[in-house]
Amino acid sequence: MTINGGISFWHATDEPATSRPPRAPLTGDATADVVIVGGGYTGLWTAYYLKTAAPDLRVTVLEQKSCGYGASGRNGGWLYNGIAGRDRYAARHGHQAALRLQHAMNDTVTEVIGIAAKEGIDADIHHGGVLEVARTPAQLTRLKAFHDAELAFGETERELYDATDTHARIDIADAVGSTWTPHGARIHPLKLLKGLAAACERLGVVIHESTPVTEISPRRARTPYGTVRAPYVLRCTEGFTAALKGQKRSWLPMNSSMIATAPLPPEVWSQLGWAGSETLGDMAHAYMYAQRTADDRIAIGGRGVPYRFGSRTDNDGRTQPATIAALTHLLEGFFPILTGVEITHAWSGVLGVPRDWCATVTLDATTGLGCAGGYVGSGVATSNLAARTLRDLVLGDPTDLTTLPWVNHRVRRWEPEPFRWLGVQALYAAYREADRRESTTHTPTTTPLARLADRVSGRH
Repeated sequence: MTINGGISFWHATDEPATSRPPRAPLTGDATADVVIVGGGYTGLWTAYYLKTAAPDLRVTVLEQKSCGYGASGRNGGWLYNGIAGRDRYAARHGHQAALRLQHAMNDTVTEVIGIAAKEGIDADIHHGGVLEVARTPAQLTRLKAFHDAELAFGETERELYDATDTHARIDIADAVGSTWTPHGARIHPLKLLKGLAAACERLGVVIHESTPVTEISPRRARTPYGTVRAPYVLRCTEGFTAALKGQKRSWLPMNSSMIATAPLPPEVWSQLGWAGSETLGDMAHAYMYAQRTADDRIAIGGRGVPYRFGSRTDNDGRTQPATIAALTHLLEGFFPILTGVEITHAWSGVLGVPRDWCATVTLDATTGLGCAGGYVGSGVATSNLAARTLRDLVLGDPTDLTTLPWVNHRVRRWEPEPFRWLGVQALYAAYREADRRESTTHTPTTTPLARLADRVSGRH
């Protein structure tokens, strides 16, 4: 029987020994030096770095549910060096500026691993890199172009594999090539989140859970239980941003869904390979992402139903039966030996998508309002770089991070409904049809349908 929801597989299998009572909600008006809205990776990393840099700062985090309820506790566990919007930043600010941003992201992978070790956080981290595969001729063309682009952005350690070498690493059906980077690691996302929250509290950060923020304004974060006043108010709400007053069209909450298998026996792994525990992705337009978990399951994800009308979010991670079936079919397509395997868990979450698909960090020094996010699914590592950048912006110290091209980038708002819903539905229908055509026609070039969808969406 498949457990559907329970927030995520990571939550549903959380060890009781690591659980703690819910943190107390806000009980009245309060003051701080910095108030952070959102108890996910971005908010907690920001709190952590602020307190380590300036221990006397009074930092308060307000979380509407519980820390890790959102994408930080539901994602695929990819700690890797991808960042949304790099090519656009290169076009606007020059190659060297975007190269600096990419180097910062490369360093972020080792930064997170190092902080986890320093703080004694056991997050099932395995630094095995990222393997991205092609299974059709068109995907192979895109993969080679992607590989060359990454080399141009300084990834000298990246490797390109043919079909034989790809199957030697992971025995993926129909794989015709792959590219691998060492700048990636598999993690247990909830364990990292919980360890980070505990580290923040040891430093003196105040965390209030079950405290929804209804409105953010200069130097104020309003909740049903009181208002927290602070010189700096930082919005770190990612896919849940639309719930805030005046923010419904800022970032689109894109849905992503996952399933996890039962633990697989050693004889299955001997056939599949995957001994390096690389995180695994592909070059499809409606792409997938997967990891081999520490307890020898496969957790695999994809878009499912990409968007709910009116920027609504899900209820505790439940996902549609059709999405579970589609992800199971995808899993069995990659690994036919797993046909009929038990799917023990299914869940969904939301990620933040700006209109131009560019992650950003902003701070207005005159109002004290700041935000970070729009990670488009690459937030496990990007949130850490964003947090260190917010730290430097708040402290007012010009650094290499505060001059990166994503700082104070502005994007236009998403279209109103029903155009937003119609557009996203059409977009992902086009991507799925493009993948179908490429898999049946075996053309070596990307179908014009997908190129059109990229232009309409703002991805390219």
